[in-house]
Amino acid sequence: MISNYIKIAWRNLIKNKASSFINISGLAVGMAVAMLIGLWIWDELSFDKYHKNYDTIGQVMVTQTANSATITFPATVVPLSNELRTKYAADFKHVALTWDGAHTLAVGDKKISQHGMWAEADMPAILSLVMLKGAYNTFNDPSSVLISASVATALFGNADPVNKVIKIDNKSGLEVAGVYEDLPHNTTLGETMFMMPWNDPANWWNTQSARWDNHGTHLYVQLNNHVEFGRISAKIRNITKPHFKTNDETIQIFPMAKWHLYSEFQNGISAGGRIKFVWLFGIIGVFVLLLACINFMNLSTARSEKRAKEVGIRKAIGSVRGQLIRQFLTESMLVVFLAFILTILLVQLAIPYFNNIADKQVSIPWGSPLFWLAAFGFTFLTGFIAGSYPAFYLSGFKPIKVLKGSFRVGRLAAVPRKALVVVQFSGLVTPSLASKV
Repeated sequence: MISNYIKIAWRNLIKNKASSFINISGLAVGMAVAMLIGLWIWDELSFDKYHKNYDTIGQVMVTQTANSATITFPATVVPLSNELRTKYAADFKHVALTWDGAHTLAVGDKKISQHGMWAEADMPAILSLVMLKGAYNTFNDPSSVLISASVATALFGNADPVNKVIKIDNKSGLEVAGVYEDLPHNTTLGETMFMMPWNDPANWWNTQSARWDNHGTHLYVQLNNHVEFGRISAKIRNITKPHFKTNDETIQIFPMAKWHLYSEFQNGISAGGRIKFVWLFGIIGVFVLLLACINFMNLSTARSEKRAKEVGIRKAIGSVRGQLIRQFLTESMLVVFLAFILTILLVQLAIPYFNNIADKQVSIPWGSPLFWLAAFGFTFLTGFIAGSYPAFYLSGFKPIKVLKGSFRVGRLAAVPRKALVVVQFSGLVTPSLASKV
């Protein structure tokens, strides 16, 4: 029976090439926009999940109040690192100070400018760097450096860079201890192309180990498995008080899971951030897909008089309404499946331009079963939504009126289609207004 439905649906598509092309291309464009937005949202939601310790990594944030204004920022003092490491050893698995910036790396006549950082010995373990060559267990050696795969290629080509010397900022020469896999674009520290040891003599912050009043470094931690972010934040909240006569600052551990989407603070509390754009673009994607479905419904019902005779004859020879509904839904599913194939092609062609505009590096995850499961579920849902109204509307024609030639689409029959048109144009306006909020 299903194969028969598919054959009839295919014949109808071939017979009405122009309307079929409009339906398929219209749905494909709407589905392509929705899929691009979906890939963008997935990239946002998966930010920093590259790191194996994602659920236990945090950054120390400082909240200060001055002149009735409260601000929260990530710049900490150098001695805080040792304070956490020694007095709260049971709570923290790793603690590491960092100070990042742009530097010049040179090997012979080759010179490149890259973003890197000085970091304490625990930082590679906190980020769970994937080592391609060498290891980071000797990273505390002040004469060593860890470099990313792209830096290794830029400076050494295909040669093994381990134990080779790199000159940093025309000053110190550091020996390559290891090469790590480039951090993905959708990680907070994705621009970190090399790491120098914190005890490198060229690191000025080494002279600030007793200064509790000089904020400027970043402090990252990895909690032990039994420790919760809320409890440890409450525990160390006033850790800097003994070192100041008057202290208007508090400390908290901000979990990595919130770094990207909840980075805005109000009165020392995380109060949103990029998450509002995730919701906004998600709503726009849904609207675009619904508009494509409504367009399909309108085009299908606009041809109702041409399909009326087919419905009348099939009912006259014994077809029940349920069979006709399944037939029209099958036809809708076939249209959407063809539109999905075109959607994949459109998305693949648009991705380079999309990445350039959105500053992303998203791609279609061809090898992901989850993606294909979501894609086919998305296609089925679109087909059902797009085909539901035509299926129930067309299958409801009375065979006697159709075969007697007295069937006409009256004013009341056109009301639902007019309503859909109103919804369609309202949907065009709503996302544009939302984007200005």
